[in-house]
Amino acid sequence: MANHLKRKKSKKPLLIACDVYRPAAIDQLKVMADQIEIDVYTEDETKDPEAIATNGIDYAKQNGYNAVVIDTAGRLSIDDDMMNEISGLKKVTNPNETLFVVDSMTGQDAVSTAKTFNEQLDYDGVILTKLDGDTRGGAALSIRYVVDKPIKFISTGEKMDTIEVFHPERMAQRILGMGDVVSFVERAQEQYDEEQAAKLQKKISKNTFDFNDFLSQLNQIKKMGNIKDLLGMIPGMSKQVKNLDIDNDSFKNIEAIIQSMTPEERENPQLLDGSRRKRIAKGSGNSVQEVNQFIKQFNEMKKMMKSMSKMQSSGNAMKGMPFMNQS
Repeated sequence: MANHLKRKKSKKPLLIACDVYRPAAIDQLKVMADQIEIDVYTEDETKDPEAIATNGIDYAKQNGYNAVVIDTAGRLSIDDDMMNEISGLKKVTNPNETLFVVDSMTGQDAVSTAKTFNEQLDYDGVILTKLDGDTRGGAALSIRYVVDKPIKFISTGEKMDTIEVFHPERMAQRILGMGDVVSFVERAQEQYDEEQAAKLQKKISKNTFDFNDFLSQLNQIKKMGNIKDLLGMIPGMSKQVKNLDIDNDSFKNIEAIIQSMTPEERENPQLLDGSRRKRIAKGSGNSVQEVNQFIKQFNEMKKMMKSMSKMQSSGNAMKGMPFMNQS
């Protein structure tokens, strides 16, 4: 029996779960779909991918979904039964587009697998996962050359925000250590709120930028994605951060310091005298030296931001970037 869905007459895509082999594969798909508010069609008692896919497509048509994405099981190219199954599934569903998902960490094996699957399915494009521009860019180049099919998407992690459209020229820049400023700005603009930016700009110009504003901007940056990946997009930074262990948890100490302040202290940084800093250090689990260092950096950043707000340049593309809103 079909697992009936709570949403009907949806204008969104429908995911159809056809990985009936790997333990918890369907549960994992539901978790991912939940993050982007997409429905998943499943049939708990059926182990026939062709039947599930066919029924799922009918369900989508009846309930107004605008597209269908069929998630199939991973398989080895040497497994004839599984390869025949995926070929049969394609014939039955006749999809508009077939995308081959491959783990780029498998190196040359990824290229060989891509070639075998293309011979069997004649797919339309490739999605490369676990792709690092510095060390595994070669997989992208090799697969593109061997199968002569476009790489449409890449992913550098396990979360939804690590999936991005593949731009070959940007990948080349990353491999060469030239960064990827365009992608960096695009991610920043996704988090850009014009009304909030205008308010922030006024505070910066009046030198009233406070710790609440800093925390808000910090959260904006975290929403842009993995910090190490973001730094790697900045020209000249990719080699410097390559072997560093940097993630979004790196901000935890700073967040703890700010959250250990009183509302009045957050709004008025000048109130932070020696005794208050000792209390904040104790409450945040940091040393007084670490608190002092952060406050010093914060004050220096305020001066820099005020100077930047007065600058009139052609860099208006940076308006969407946290800390870089032009007037």
